[in-house]
Amino acid sequence: MEAYACAAIEENPFEYSTEQFMSLTSQLRSLEAGDMRHSDLESLINSEGRELLRRLLQDHLSLRAKHEKEFGLTGTVVGAEAKERTHRRTDTSRCLVSIFGPVSVQRTQYGGRGISSLHPVDAQLNLPAEMYSHGVRRRVAEEAARGSFDETVSALARTTGAAIAKRQAEELAVRAATDFDEFYEARVAASREDAASTGSIVVVSTDGKGIVMRKKDLREQTRNAATNENHKIKKRLSKGEKRNCKRMAMVASVYTVTPFVRNPDDIVGNLDGIENPADKQKRPRPENKRVWASVQKPANEVIGEAFTEAKLRDPSGTKQWVGLVDGNKAQLQSFERQAEIHGVALTIILDIIHVLEYLWKAATVFCEEGTPEIEAWVSERLLRILNGQASQVAAGIRRSATKRGIGRTKRKPADKCANYLLKYKDFLHYDEYLAKGFPIATGVIEGACRYLINDRLGITGARWGVDGAEAILRLRSLRTSGDFDQYWKFHQEQEYVRNHKERYAAVPPRIAFSEIDDRLPKPEGRAHLRIVK
Repeated sequence: MEAYACAAIEENPFEYSTEQFMSLTSQLRSLEAGDMRHSDLESLINSEGRELLRRLLQDHLSLRAKHEKEFGLTGTVVGAEAKERTHRRTDTSRCLVSIFGPVSVQRTQYGGRGISSLHPVDAQLNLPAEMYSHGVRRRVAEEAARGSFDETVSALARTTGAAIAKRQAEELAVRAATDFDEFYEARVAASREDAASTGSIVVVSTDGKGIVMRKKDLREQTRNAATNENHKIKKRLSKGEKRNCKRMAMVASVYTVTPFVRNPDDIVGNLDGIENPADKQKRPRPENKRVWASVQKPANEVIGEAFTEAKLRDPSGTKQWVGLVDGNKAQLQSFERQAEIHGVALTIILDIIHVLEYLWKAATVFCEEGTPEIEAWVSERLLRILNGQASQVAAGIRRSATKRGIGRTKRKPADKCANYLLKYKDFLHYDEYLAKGFPIATGVIEGACRYLINDRLGITGARWGVDGAEAILRLRSLRTSGDFDQYWKFHQEQEYVRNHKERYAAVPPRIAFSEIDDRLPKPEGRAHLRIVK
């Protein structure tokens, strides 16, 4: 391939690829092909067809190089420091690993004494800084977001002509996610346009989830604890010991939703598996949902970003704001602070599922596990809490434990549940929330934690660095929010600005294709070229 590079083929500039096409069609006409099963034919066409596509790309790049030599550029080459490049060198080339396989890009280098050299054709092609094409980088980003880096390397080897090592795949994934924050900052106008047509409730929800990290990438407090830990035995943690190997990632979710009025009996029925089909059909779905996570940024910063994102859903300040939380004290304080900063009236709601978990643990103090009695005990108290009687339920749980003479140790789950209900009673007015049609469960954020972190970063045996974990979180966030395609267009444009546009005083000059259009042979009845996805 390298020897072919940029051979000047006057009669047919695509002779290299035509040769491969003729070879493939010849094989398909052969007696051997006539005896093949369809799967063997698929394998043959996939393998030889990929080489055909590689040669087509190579022929086109070689044709560009020939045109640049013969017809030059549309303007002079002037660098960002306003100095013109007057020296030309025509024998420079670089390798580009495309999704079809490696190709050679031969182009002219423009330079001058004491100034850096420029390659305008690199800018016209928007070539990346490294050898892997944007097509390969996109495939790496998609595969790495889906599965392990080993699986990513294997998938590219099976489905493309690009050979890539695991370490390179990790590096490309980090680079692919580099414009995440800038992308969402640039989407402000679009979000405001959508705000008027979405539901009247804006929901903000966050949660923390630990990720197993390499020791050097733990936060300082955890790293010090890991360094100073002295376990009783080496092969297993004893009771009460902590591994100190996780760094907390903050997961955020923002969406709008239409009010859905229900009553407490509906909620208890749903939890018991009894759901009205009519309610299920009319239940509104979250709109313009965005979920994301960060292991790099402090929790307060992510929560601040969530409120900024939510503000875009309600630029006129006419919607009702709901904050769904699990009772974390620091999180609650941050929600209240951000509501004050953004000037919004925020209704903070404690997730009903967390309340239910405390009730189940308390129920074991009074009833045998796995019996109808324990289920009835929980359902009765849940119904009362949903009717706005959390304080009365807490008092009743304590009173019942005292009357039965249950010892301090055994009644501990009951006291813990009662304390929880009293501590967060200001966020347990479920009767009011249901009447206003507010959501009362953190299903969206729980699902986000599971998808963004558990399903990928929680792979058994995996230990992450901060940069790699952050990149995967960003790429998975883009996928689950439905923004990956738009992000990739934005990312490629940002790459053009970073790698090329900023190096020129004006728009980089291009190959003067228009001067030679009439000289190129055109097949009869040529159809217009269109991009097929």
